[in-house]
Amino acid sequence: MIYFLSDAHLGSLAIQRGWAHQKKLIDMLEMMSKDAASIYMLGDMFDFWMEYYRHDKAKRQYSPFCKEIRSLIKRGIHVHFFTGNHDLWTFGGLAQMTGAEVHYEPCTIIRYGKSLYLSHGDGLLPRNWQALYPKPVQRKIKRFMRLRQLFHSPTAQFLFRSLPPSWGNAFGYNWAKKSRLKEIANPCPYKGEDQEELVLFAKDQEKQNNHRDYYIFGHRHIELDLQIASGSRVVILGDCFQQWTYAKLDNKGRLTLCNYEQ
Repeated sequence: MIYFLSDAHLGSLAIQRGWAHQKKLIDMLEMMSKDAASIYMLGDMFDFWMEYYRHDKAKRQYSPFCKEIRSLIKRGIHVHFFTGNHDLWTFGGLAQMTGAEVHYEPCTIIRYGKSLYLSHGDGLLPRNWQALYPKPVQRKIKRFMRLRQLFHSPTAQFLFRSLPPSWGNAFGYNWAKKSRLKEIANPCPYKGEDQEELVLFAKDQEKQNNHRDYYIFGHRHIELDLQIASGSRVVILGDCFQQWTYAKLDNKGRLTLCNYEQ
């Protein structure tokens, strides 16, 4: 069995009893370990992750989670970690702490005779996105893309990594907290097949003859399993802090969305 999960947002200041949240995630991974060949974490497993040039004592809070990943790998389970828009600032430290294979870009894999496109999902848009959305939505997308460009800037990363960890973490965790609280108060539901950016991205890929059987994303914090006209399925994983949803692919190539709490 191959498992896919995303968006745990460990360490979020908006999540009460963070230790219990981490313990529940570890229990979920233990459940998966009973029959898992591989586990793919598709981004934002941390609410904020930055690897500074100085030692960061705050990373100790994630020791149980990192220990669990090392344990999974020792048992022969391949663990993959895709960076998201909250935890992209890893420069080798996360791989060293966990032993997981870290992916900085989307990728396509073949498993059990099926092709799967894997990505956190942030920044993915169809080629003609500006023609598909009204001006207010275009402006919102452009603001996000400018912010994303800043986050990926080597100069900006160098400057932020140079900060004392206590300063950088105070800024990063509080910024992320505002995002979580805003989402909890005003969640953004599924926009529909003709408006959801990740669905439109998948359709555009199919138009370019880049066929995949499954497109699997995180990022949006909604649970979606949609078959599009080409026969591909677009799967958005939900999250692992409110919905506790994940996907699994069996050895016959059948993908299923599941709820851990059920």
